[in-house]
Amino acid sequence: MSDDAVDLAMDRAHSARMYDFYLGGITNFPADREAAAKALAAFPSAPIAARLNRRFMHRSTRYLAAELGIRQFLDIGTGIPTSPNLHEIAQEVVPSARVVYIDNDPIVLAHARALLRSHPDGTTTYVEADARDPQRILDHPTLRTTLDFAEPIGVSLIALLHFLPDEEAAHTVVDEVKKALPSGSTLAISHATPDFAPEAIAQVTRAYAAVGTHVRPRTKDEVHRLFTGWELLSPGLVPTHRWHPDPDDPMLTITDADASCYAGVARKP
Repeated sequence: MSDDAVDLAMDRAHSARMYDFYLGGITNFPADREAAAKALAAFPSAPIAARLNRRFMHRSTRYLAAELGIRQFLDIGTGIPTSPNLHEIAQEVVPSARVVYIDNDPIVLAHARALLRSHPDGTTTYVEADARDPQRILDHPTLRTTLDFAEPIGVSLIALLHFLPDEEAAHTVVDEVKKALPSGSTLAISHATPDFAPEAIAQVTRAYAAVGTHVRPRTKDEVHRLFTGWELLSPGLVPTHRWHPDPDDPMLTITDADASCYAGVARKP
């Protein structure tokens, strides 16, 4: 193996590739599909929940760009690129929008380099880094040359924080990111919860743990605390499909138990 080669860890299940499988993608391997099958046996609605998370990302990004004038975005925990990606949504509204993606899976990196094509008027780039090391993310030269920290930044943590089971670690990540951002910045979070289907979520948590991925679904109060000190925008913290839903979206008929995930957007005073 050359010095430039990357280990894609195809023999080990990875949450990003399992998520890709739920979304009907093709960037997943037998280990991912085997682990996903066990998770689906416990929580058959996992593909629905995954799609609802993607749709929340689309709606929140469009809302931030169109309604709040956010012109630069930081997406931590990007996952396998699935069009439309965050930059496509943002640059559809604001062609000059700047977007930085963060992930630590080598196969995400490989696909990001190939697929994340920016609008010619904007900037789209990718940083390989671990969400558990927020200071490295914030200090990364690519991030600092792409985003202007004197202007508001929209940060997205979509379906990520439940993969940080340690409560102190999860709050440290969020608090360090929040502290670094200027006034007017926003934080979009979606997060798995046991509130609506406790037994199913407990089973799927055990299924993930069996393949070495520890998950911590959190209650509404626990997720709400992640936004402490910021203004939670209307409609507040709600199931993913109930955050500014498109009126004609057929997924509005989905139950909260199928979603089993909260979503919210907050703004820094």
